[in-house]
Amino acid sequence: MIPAIFGLSGLTLTDDERAFFRDSDPAGYILFGRNIENREQLRRLTDALRALDGRDNVPILIDQEGGRVARMKSPEWPPFPSGATFDALYERAPASAIEAARLNAMALAAMLAEVGINVDCLPLLDVRQPGASDVIGDRALGSEPMRVAALGRAILGGLQDGGVVGIVKHIPGHGRALLDTHEALPVVTATDRELQTDLAPFAALRDAAMAMTCHVIFEAWDPERPATLSPIIIDSVIRQRVGFHGLLISDDLDMKALSGDVPSRAAAAIGAGCDIALNCWAKMDDMVGIAHALAPISTVSRARLEGAMDRVSGVADDRAFATLVDQRDALLAVA
Repeated sequence: MIPAIFGLSGLTLTDDERAFFRDSDPAGYILFGRNIENREQLRRLTDALRALDGRDNVPILIDQEGGRVARMKSPEWPPFPSGATFDALYERAPASAIEAARLNAMALAAMLAEVGINVDCLPLLDVRQPGASDVIGDRALGSEPMRVAALGRAILGGLQDGGVVGIVKHIPGHGRALLDTHEALPVVTATDRELQTDLAPFAALRDAAMAMTCHVIFEAWDPERPATLSPIIIDSVIRQRVGFHGLLISDDLDMKALSGDVPSRAAAAIGAGCDIALNCWAKMDDMVGIAHALAPISTVSRARLEGAMDRVSGVADDRAFATLVDQRDALLAVA
């Protein structure tokens, strides 16, 4: 197995993808809108991915946050609220907001599990800051760290109760970035003391199974390299100060925030301390290059991966999707 997660080009596996994935044995896969048509098609696709090497618990990821980030869309699937919705409810009724976030995540998990998806890139623990790029914006759970942590904890629990593992992101915090990392490399000039605000939700949820890095330079910690590629930030900040010891996944390595060819970026991310290199765009040349650039997954990273996926071995709550949505909406009506 190589420490990489790859994307797919379309609604079905191509012959080239099937052969390459069987030969390279990536740690998992990620799905986007280009891979999704309807329930039946999506279930066939996820079944095909599991059949490649017989791993029933192979990680199959998706960014299904709600709001403007949703790969599974209407009319086949209903829209879900953004993170800001729960932040607004928290202003009036904190306990109701936490329960609404949990029910929302359980409904998301039910929707994902039905089609064979077992990992959701959610929740965002980025603390929203005034004047920052709106790439986070209303996706955030708020601007107060412990509120973000409380809502994030509810989301992680709701996903797990529905049989899906969540990924906290974007560690150590994307909330201050003035630029969109899809397009450019942000540099955060905040002091170490100021950045404690950004770290606080991640420290509170340090026991999460998975986390995703950000492609942001933090001058206070490493003025030369973005977090994804910084051994200093990954070891000293994420692993030691935050205390996160779960599976660390890079953000998408195809973003313009990073320089150099994609296979070199993948090798640099793993070399810096990420457990998994994430490559989303299904460009065969890049995927082949990554497979050649990476050594087999380390014993430590494999144990983290297996430990994370063990958390979805059972479903703790089997309430129907419609019931969960109705209960969530009754609480959100307060706001």
